Amino acid sequence: MRVRAPELRGRGWLNTGGKDLKLADLRGRIVILDFWTFCCINCLHVLDELRPLEQKYADVLVIIGVHSPKFEHERDPEALAAAVERYGVDHPVLDDPAMDMWQQYAAKAWPTLSVIDPEGYVVANMAGEGHAEGLSRLLDELIAVHEAKGTLHRGDGPFVPPPPSDSLLRFPGKALPLPDGTLLVSDSARHSLAVLDRDLSAVLRRVGSGQRGRADGGPAEASFSEPQGLCLLPSEVAAVVGYDVVVADTVNHLLRGVRLNDLAVTTVAGTGKQWRYSLDDHSHDARAMDLSSPWDVAWFDGKVIVAMAGTHTLWWFDPVKRTVGLYAGTTVEALRDGALDQVWMAQPSGLSTSPDGSRLWLADSETSALRWISDGQMHTAVGQGLFDFGHVDGPADQALLQHPLGVCALPDGSVLIADTYNGAIRRWQDGTVSTVDSGLAEPSDVVLDADGSVIVVESAAHRLVRLAPAAAGLVDGGRHKVERPPTPLAAGSVTLDVIFTPAPGQKLDHSFGDPTRLEVSASPAELLLEGAGVTTDLSRKLVLNPAVPQGVLQVVAQAATCDADAEFPACHLTRQDWGVPIVITPNAPDRLPLILRGLDA
Repeated sequence: MRVRAPELRGRGWLNTGGKDLKLADLRGRIVILDFWTFCCINCLHVLDELRPLEQKYADVLVIIGVHSPKFEHERDPEALAAAVERYGVDHPVLDDPAMDMWQQYAAKAWPTLSVIDPEGYVVANMAGEGHAEGLSRLLDELIAVHEAKGTLHRGDGPFVPPPPSDSLLRFPGKALPLPDGTLLVSDSARHSLAVLDRDLSAVLRRVGSGQRGRADGGPAEASFSEPQGLCLLPSEVAAVVGYDVVVADTVNHLLRGVRLNDLAVTTVAGTGKQWRYSLDDHSHDARAMDLSSPWDVAWFDGKVIVAMAGTHTLWWFDPVKRTVGLYAGTTVEALRDGALDQVWMAQPSGLSTSPDGSRLWLADSETSALRWISDGQMHTAVGQGLFDFGHVDGPADQALLQHPLGVCALPDGSVLIADTYNGAIRRWQDGTVSTVDSGLAEPSDVVLDADGSVIVVESAAHRLVRLAPAAAGLVDGGRHKVERPPTPLAAGSVTLDVIFTPAPGQKLDHSFGDPTRLEVSASPAELLLEGAGVTTDLSRKLVLNPAVPQGVLQVVAQAATCDADAEFPACHLTRQDWGVPIVITPNAPDRLPLILRGLDA
């Protein structure tokens, strides 16, 4: 049965020159709706995957970002407009703050893609990332069918670019005080690094051409793609390896090295491809290993620790041995403490080593948490999970943050937090959280200068500022929970079905054993009486506890495929993480279907 696409409705449009788009305006074109939220690293991955498709199929394809927010801050239309510029979104965006379109198109995960054919029918839905090749083949099929039918209309799309902006920096991400008193800043939206003077008011030098790219070389020839974290190596290590600073080149999925005396750039880890396979506890050649959105870097325990936001893990990088490996996490996106190989994180985005070297502090952004590592264990100082956030001070076990991106450990044992979506600088000290400053525009990092002053990267204001000394105060700005509609399920036995359809031209790859993997857990853990753990079957019986009225099912599924009917078939891995809010309801369904990749209607 063909399903007519629901009409597009929302609070407003961006990148259309002020015009409201209707499906009738797009008849004759293929439309991809990208349901995203700008906090989500997987959504940012999809933006990068869609860029080549936008260029290749520019005369027949219209991509529309449907922004259905998770965090309260993301409902702010000005914050959304800033994010659209920050991440270089070059297609129309529909603001869906009440998640009406999310429900109309039955989305269950960020990101979700819906494909609409030139006649206005939904022909495919797919959750997660990694669909570029499958989409390309599907687009080729749709073009052939609708050209033959006479229902395909070629021409220019509805995208209208916003006017250019000019400022000293553009959405800076992280900062690093240098030995000569200047500051190195990742000028993320300009795809470069900037050296600022001591007054933070002038750019002395730039590293990078300013164009997206991954070229090595001198400061004018080198290029980055939305760089973020910066780490100064110990002088004795820098003398051996030949560079002084490690840069998290986020969208390139690389680590880069910068030599300070001439600002030359070299690639030190990563292949430029995004990680898409299983992790192990072995060391790997740094230049041969794929990475996934490294967001920050810090020197700890004799190595560079990498906040690998794209896999919800921490990695280590040894610049002398030129090796990398997994340091903490399992790739499950949630909050769980304990031994480093068992912990769960959600998009770690900020790192800071305590001055005495005993603790590594991290901002775990999607769980709105402040966490630390010592003696091989991870602990949570502030944070309650994926769906609880707010601006609440007081005892740390009750305090709430909202998507923090930066952290700075101070000599007195306290920790400053760039509480990004609250627009605040918070302080954790001796088990209590307070607010030091507020009214800031998405602060993304906090660093301690050599003179003892605190510098804040105020990203959405495109500047760095010094934090004025002030007494910390207590704030209660309210508690929030994600308003994503929960899925009603019956208590007791429930069947979980992950429905996987290989992309056109691909088949399941049995070359190395079973090609599928399914991992299930729950928050709270008591929600699941049976069914937790890892299997190779994409269908599983779960037993839900009737004494737990609601919670979140965490599902991680993956499937390995290869090209069909090819002499030298390429291998592919499709993977998706779901955090599915559920509510136990009488007479509710006893089956939960999730689409890993749905390329059929």
